[in-house]
Amino acid sequence: MKLKEKVYKKNKIYNGKAINFCKDDIVLPNGNKAIREYIDHPGAVAIVPFINKTDIIMVKQYRYPVDKITYEIPAGKLDKKESLLKCAKRELKEETGYTAKKIKKLTSFYPSTAFSNEELIIYTAKDLVSGKQHPDDDEFIERVTVPFKQALQMIKQGKIKDAKTVIALLYVASKI
Repeated sequence: MKLKEKVYKKNKIYNGKAINFCKDDIVLPNGNKAIREYIDHPGAVAIVPFINKTDIIMVKQYRYPVDKITYEIPAGKLDKKESLLKCAKRELKEETGYTAKKIKKLTSFYPSTAFSNEELIIYTAKDLVSGKQHPDDDEFIERVTVPFKQALQMIKQGKIKDAKTVIALLYVASKI
């Protein structure tokens, strides 16, 4: 069975600062035409920073789309022509103030293939050196130290709902 769809007309509806909205005309495997609406995303990284063997650094911030303050691991989108590792180091420093002597890529995933082409790469950071946070001008972030086991409990209790954070923490837990 053929599954691949073919684009016959690409349409960017909106070019944003961080993402673009697209509405492409496609041909289905059976020859019929359809429309695919999706978010064009440059990709992102997320970091699980271990301050020691048992504690991680997380960030609390208000997220407008869900109108809630969330607990998340540090993360951010790739800038143009930026390497994944450089992005991970930059986001860790901006959001937490920490730099890491050891950063390791763990895995990657697509947060929602139904409406976005974003790929998110997960790292761990260890041997942290403290410093000053440098969040973006429109970011208001509180850094918090959380025992890793407590963060896993927070997932079970529904206190951590951010997908990248849930996936990253459970992935790390599966490797311990």
